Amino acid sequence: MYREIVQWRQIRRRVLEDGTPKKQVAREAGISRRTLNRILTHESPPGYGPRPSYYPKLDPHIPAIERLLTKSASKTPESGMTLRDIVVHLRRDEGFSGSYDSVRNYIRNRARDDESAWEQAYDLIIGLPKSRALDFIRLLSHGDPPAGMSARVRPFAREAACPRKSSVRLNRERRSHADIEWMRQVLQKEIGDDHLYHEFTDLPDLGILLRHLRNGHLLGRNRAMVVLASRRTIPSQTICAFLGVSKTSVRKYRDKFDGNGTAGLFAPQSKSNRKIDNESLRNAVFSLLHEPPSNHGINRTTWTMPLMCQVLKNSGHEIGPALVSKMIRAAGYTWRKAKVVLTSNDPTYTEKLAQIRSILENLQPDEAFFSIDEYGPFAIKTKPGRTLAPPGVQPTVPQWQKSRGCMIMTAALELSGNQVTHFYSTKKNTGEMIRMMEVLIDGYAEYRKLYLSWDGASWHISKKLFTRIEAHNEAVANGGGPQIVTAPLPAGAQFLNVIESVFSGMARAIIHSSDYKSVDEAKTAIDRYFAERNAHFRDHPRRAGKKLWGKEREPPVFSVASNCKDPRYR
Repeated sequence: MYREIVQWRQIRRRVLEDGTPKKQVAREAGISRRTLNRILTHESPPGYGPRPSYYPKLDPHIPAIERLLTKSASKTPESGMTLRDIVVHLRRDEGFSGSYDSVRNYIRNRARDDESAWEQAYDLIIGLPKSRALDFIRLLSHGDPPAGMSARVRPFAREAACPRKSSVRLNRERRSHADIEWMRQVLQKEIGDDHLYHEFTDLPDLGILLRHLRNGHLLGRNRAMVVLASRRTIPSQTICAFLGVSKTSVRKYRDKFDGNGTAGLFAPQSKSNRKIDNESLRNAVFSLLHEPPSNHGINRTTWTMPLMCQVLKNSGHEIGPALVSKMIRAAGYTWRKAKVVLTSNDPTYTEKLAQIRSILENLQPDEAFFSIDEYGPFAIKTKPGRTLAPPGVQPTVPQWQKSRGCMIMTAALELSGNQVTHFYSTKKNTGEMIRMMEVLIDGYAEYRKLYLSWDGASWHISKKLFTRIEAHNEAVANGGGPQIVTAPLPAGAQFLNVIESVFSGMARAIIHSSDYKSVDEAKTAIDRYFAERNAHFRDHPRRAGKKLWGKEREPPVFSVASNCKDPRYR
């Protein structure tokens, strides 16, 4: 409260004599209106007095306490009630739910202020054993006998104020000091391991206990010391005082050792009280995450953290946005934008893919499998792409440019050797496919069979092409060259055409960010790229199209983190 006497008087003078508004004075003095009103009420700052005793739970039972004190004083000495007896009676018969301290404080204050109460106290303690009577006097007087104490009680108060240690208490203190000294000597290695082995001959796993006691961390040393001290019958109170741990911890360590030995005693704690480790709460969060918000009357297609917390709270789970976000991040979830993936609408997709995989799984050394497609047509002009740029510079490419020519490239990728065969075309038609077949026949003349795989473009499945293939196979039926077998891809499944990935790598390397001046310059760069690529895979063999070979599938494992199925259609 405001205590400056000078400012106290100045504030009173400004308001009461000068008529300054209270709001202005409070604002300028930096005090509340409540403090200002208190200043105006008192001429000088009031001092702090003792708080009045208030017992909200004890007030209804004060008549019962008075009755018990009077009744106890009127009984025979052997039947007198102690303070604990009064508390037990109040809780058992009167429905008292307060604390032991409230009853003790009330009786102490009553005895200090009331001389007749001390007379009743004398009548109460005269029937008790002397040790208990002295303890009761110490409780009432708290070491400071009041002036109103009667002459009959004063001798007890003096003796209670200057207690003499009994022999039992001295023996207890001596034993406590001896036990503490023993534990200190064990921890500081003043008592050797040989002596401990001789003392605890029947203690199992003593070597493990000593190892943790000598070289372990603080928690391990405390646990080992609790076991050794307990086997030496050192009281738990002494162990707690020496180690600075609670009685609950001492009892827990002792029970763990008695139940599971050193394995249970030194096992890491697996129980956690953190909300993030609460399995039921985690299940509730991820179950809600996999449901659309519309299931809960929310007009959104995706969840936000506040909305999730609101729905969880309505279902009885108290959790905040920060904890929900932490759980989701810990499970590996990240914000990602969905991308459109290529799919096939071919009704025979599965059968065609199974046929290609069967061919590749059983491919013989004298057989070759080719993935064939065209790249282009594309114009020769300045091409955009990713490039390093200095700060403040934005690379640009004109939208409208004059083309320096146009080109189409037809290529075949042999999957086993990862070799590319290519040439340049002017059109995409059946004639170019027949030309590619003849180039492959000449280049792989020593092979027994060549498999040609391409997509469902019209010039890839024309009658003229198949007629030419049949004529070739009839001509080489007696071993005059490799036979040709087609393995068509499903319609709309260009993502299965392995050479598409080769075209992508080539485009990133020499087409993007390019500015070729002529078609011949572009062809030279493409020829060099494929020559270097073929040489690399001849020196470092690696087959192409790993997802087509049918041998890379992993066993399916269910994961809650990847379960995004709508629960309405489970």
